[in-house]
Amino acid sequence: MQEDVRLIEAIIGEMGPLFRKGVFTEKSSFRFTLEGTSITVLIDADSYEVERDAARTTVDCSCKTTSEMFGRIWYDGYRPGIMDFLGGDIRCDAPLMLPQFLRAFGKI
Repeated sequence: MQEDVRLIEAIIGEMGPLFRKGVFTEKSSFRFTLEGTSITVLIDADSYEVERDAARTTVDCSCKTTSEMFGRIWYDGYRPGIMDFLGGDIRCDAPLMLPQFLRAFGKI
């Protein structure tokens, strides 16, 4: 659990200078849950906002995975394939939104 919190806090700290305006045209919301710790990221064309432990009931994309997998995606440039989703390593209700999220932070 502490590893999850440290990873999330490190990524939040890096997001600001990486953010690319204009990737999203409409406000979109993402919830990332890493083994019990979650954040919600709200993104529009000009800005983003992070809500820690948000009680928001609906989001556009909800993604659950491990700290290890999220770290590989964020830091190592790993791009999940269909087997990561089918095998349960990543559970996501809108996986086609994830590349756009990564693009908004210069990760692809």
